[in-house]
Amino acid sequence: MNHPKTEEEQKRELRNRRNFSFRLNVFFFVTFFVFSVLIVRLAILQFVEGPELTAKGRDIGTAEVWIPPIRGNIYDATGYPIAYSISTQSLYFTLEPGMKEEEGRDLARRLVEVFDRYGDPSKKLTAEQVFSYMDFGGRVHMPYQPRRIKSGLTKEEIAYFSENRQQFRGIEIVEENIRQYSPERIAVQLVGYMKQFKGATSLDKYKDINKQNNDPTLKYLDSEEVGFDGLELMYQDELRGRNGLKLYPVNNQSRIVGPMELTKPVKGYNLYLTIHKDVQLATQKAIMDHLEFMKNAPPTSTYYDGRNATTGYAVAMEVKTGKVIAMASMPDYDPNLWQGGISQKDYDEVRFFVSNGAIREVQAPYADDKERMKHPSSLVYLGSTQKPLTILVGLAEKLITPNTRWNDPGYFAFGRKGHETRVNNAGRAANGVLTPASAIARSSNAFMAANIGNALYMRDGEKGVEIWDSYMKQFGLGVTTGSGLPGESKGDVNYFKEMISGSAQSALIYASFGQQGRYTALQLAQYAATLANRGVRMKPQFVNEIRDADGNLVQAFQPEVLNTVSFPEEYWRVVEQGMANVPVRGFEGFPYKFLRKTGTSEQDVGGRRVENGVFIAYAPAEDPVLAVAVVVPEGGFGGWAAAPIARKIFDAYDEYIGLTGTPRKPASSEVRILEETTVSP
Repeated sequence: MNHPKTEEEQKRELRNRRNFSFRLNVFFFVTFFVFSVLIVRLAILQFVEGPELTAKGRDIGTAEVWIPPIRGNIYDATGYPIAYSISTQSLYFTLEPGMKEEEGRDLARRLVEVFDRYGDPSKKLTAEQVFSYMDFGGRVHMPYQPRRIKSGLTKEEIAYFSENRQQFRGIEIVEENIRQYSPERIAVQLVGYMKQFKGATSLDKYKDINKQNNDPTLKYLDSEEVGFDGLELMYQDELRGRNGLKLYPVNNQSRIVGPMELTKPVKGYNLYLTIHKDVQLATQKAIMDHLEFMKNAPPTSTYYDGRNATTGYAVAMEVKTGKVIAMASMPDYDPNLWQGGISQKDYDEVRFFVSNGAIREVQAPYADDKERMKHPSSLVYLGSTQKPLTILVGLAEKLITPNTRWNDPGYFAFGRKGHETRVNNAGRAANGVLTPASAIARSSNAFMAANIGNALYMRDGEKGVEIWDSYMKQFGLGVTTGSGLPGESKGDVNYFKEMISGSAQSALIYASFGQQGRYTALQLAQYAATLANRGVRMKPQFVNEIRDADGNLVQAFQPEVLNTVSFPEEYWRVVEQGMANVPVRGFEGFPYKFLRKTGTSEQDVGGRRVENGVFIAYAPAEDPVLAVAVVVPEGGFGGWAAAPIARKIFDAYDEYIGLTGTPRKPASSEVRILEETTVSP
């Protein structure tokens, strides 16, 4: 018999059903929420965090090996390669902590045994050479820097060192692009040289370069070589290119588990210079031949005064374009010595010739410090090459007129009566009545001192020095030439110093005949070109154009005017008339009218007085094309120490390029002997 449920039981059952329904709803809600969260999270992973996680996973599963870029080449104006890169395998040594010299010598001996057995017979090395490349003294490398021992390894050498690496402490094989330079040594100091990036961070160019660049293909690698001087440094960004990348798939034990993925390095741009190989080589040879000739001149020869000259500097610059056709700093050296780091022995032999003496001060090449201080550096006074500009200053400031006449007694005296200082002409020559033009031709110190230097002081006092300085700078003297070459000197201006230590009067008088400013050969060439241009100062250009690896034009360079100085045509005619009549040697039979000025600058060095040979010229006179400046420290009179060198530069330019626009056939087969046939002034 069924008993009906009591009211209480019915209520209990109803409450249970309601609780169950609530719990079921909560369960479904929680389940729905969890699935919603999972879906949203998956969406975030897929669309937001996906790329980043993929990259992280790729990093964990791959190993990166960055490849240095292939450096662009440097060619001369004719397309001849001056600097170029080749791919090779090299052997490097890294000095490990605690390694002693005895171990290094033993390692060097064992390396040479391998080289002799498996290497190229034409690349013989001795154990002493290898040990010097290791640079245990740290004279060339920082302790952590790898030293290149040998480049161009043979397959047999590579195989042997790869199999027996553990036997050679600190040794590794590196695939790299080696910078090669032409064996002819074409303008080596202008082109510059390279160092490993780790050893180049002393230069401002490289100090924070990787921090400033977020592009990994442009980041510098410690082992890559970078430009450290000259055009290699000046055009580092254009020459460098971009890094390549090797990606290796690896497992959790860092073992390669698949094929390598390669992104090839991008080659840098190629430079085509204004330097003409044949004119440059003729310039270099002319300097060295003339230095040798003066060294061996007999005591009866006027060239005997230049017997102590050991260096020479020359620049040939096109007047209208500013293109530098030749720049020589002699003696020079083989820049291939820098490959992988120069040895201490090699550096000691070439250290005086590494810097470009045509653009900055370089000391005389004497190993003994005391002896070196007795000889002038590459920066010398202008001497009488100053005088054309002095006359222009005098005319512009109305101190003289084109027709001024002054009787030259051979000297000019200034100062307090009874304590006068005399400015003498060369040989104390009394030139008689002079005009501004004949004062240039006769190179009268007295005329310049009396009529311009002293006259400017008498009129303007100390302000006269500022006036003088403004003219000098407009012609490129006392300022950099604007070339952009790293380390270029603006010269050494002394007239402000003389104004303090002596007087404004003495400063202006000495400056008037070229004894108050020491300048570079490049500054002198720009000055000569500005005279030829009648006051238009051009920026020196070293690069004609930049092209990419496929030969496409990236950038072409145009002539650039830095400033213009305006003088009446009559003033220019006075200067040109004087320069046309300056006596000079070495230009016998020269087929063009040319304008020139010799200079013999006196300089006190190490307690003795020396004379430096200086010469400027430009040709043809009617329509100037080329300006040349030559400096021979301690060479004696510029008319025979420097002028014969300039003649050979003009001849080379005329032969290969042409002073009239067409290359001129060389003179007859008879050898033209310039300085050797004449020994009297």
